[in-house]
Amino acid sequence: MSIYGVSFDMVGKQPIVLLKTVDGNKFLPIWIGHPEAAAILMKLQGASTPRPMTHDLFIEVLGQMDAKVERVAITELKENTFYAQITISVNGAEVEIDSRPSDALALAVRISAPIVAADEVIEESAIEFEQEVEDTEEVVEKFKNFLDNVSPEDFAAGES
Repeated sequence: MSIYGVSFDMVGKQPIVLLKTVDGNKFLPIWIGHPEAAAILMKLQGASTPRPMTHDLFIEVLGQMDAKVERVAITELKENTFYAQITISVNGAEVEIDSRPSDALALAVRISAPIVAADEVIEESAIEFEQEVEDTEEVVEKFKNFLDNVSPEDFAAGES
């Protein structure tokens, strides 16, 4: 998956990061906090700060320890909450770290780490456009229309 962009839902003005499948026309919206949205947007827009922000600091610490973020994964959706894991390689071993998706994505965007999502999460929560959409403005417009009529609870409709 790739980070397609960050938007805001029209009702609660809550930031949403929009992930897109690499091979397909599916988009995964994940509601996130304002600080994490700012951290993601800052890197997507190529902005920098005079001092390291939290996610930048974490990447620097990992580098100093000869550790590397291998990938981030959106692993599940449970009770309207997305879960993620950060896979870090250190000393020849991989370590899985539980994370909020927003923090995992803020790290991934800083180092171009691969982003994956569990098939079940995509099946449950992704939005698929009928035809291939090339125009970014068209995707944004369709997504805004979707946001006007959706709430986080809608993604739990299929759960028992």
